[in-house]
Amino acid sequence: MDVDVTTSIVIRRPRTDVAAFAIDPDNAPRWYVNIKAVEWKSSPPLRPGSRVAFAAQFMGRRLAYTYEIATLVEGEMLVMRTAEGPFPMETTYTWSEAPDGATRMTLRNRGEPTGFAKVAAPALAAAMRRANRKDLANLRRILESR
Repeated sequence: MDVDVTTSIVIRRPRTDVAAFAIDPDNAPRWYVNIKAVEWKSSPPLRPGSRVAFAAQFMGRRLAYTYEIATLVEGEMLVMRTAEGPFPMETTYTWSEAPDGATRMTLRNRGEPTGFAKVAAPALAAAMRRANRKDLANLRRILESR
């Protein structure tokens, strides 16, 4: 069973501000509940082909994985992928205009788990959805307080 989780939120900040903050890997531990550390594996700035390693804690397990940036359309979309570990995943951020100069940010995680993760896919999807909601709420709180 594939896992495909999409979550979105409206942030009362311009799209360029939201996108610029969200795509900066160094900001990830500030707004992602489960990300504990980030390490650039290629030189900044972020661009297609860039590689960034993340250390995370998810469902009681420590995870380490490296994303490669597949697509970056400034202010519109970021797609990053990892093929490592028991849960190869693609993460997509999109930003669109919302009323009153706000931004709708959508976060999508999808992948095909293997091994035990495949059996636990429904629980993984539910946990990802909860974490994504918290992450986007954190992002909104940070950006709207600026």
